[in-house]
Amino acid sequence: MPKMKTHSGAKKRFKMTGTGKLRRRQANLGHLNETFGATRLRRLKGTAEVSKADQKNVRKMLGKHKGR
Repeated sequence: MPKMKTHSGAKKRFKMTGTGKLRRRQANLGHLNETFGATRLRRLKGTAEVSKADQKNVRKMLGKHKGR
């Protein structure tokens, strides 16, 4: 049986930390940001943790197992 391929879209959007947590970019920063206040933009900067409900699917797309 051939190896599973990593999902190319997922590997660009998600990162796994050394402790096994999954990180993602915050939403709503793509464009049209001049309508947002400075406080809101600062709050959306950086990364957030992937929700518990989505972690299984994201790990599968990245080719990572729970034990690793």
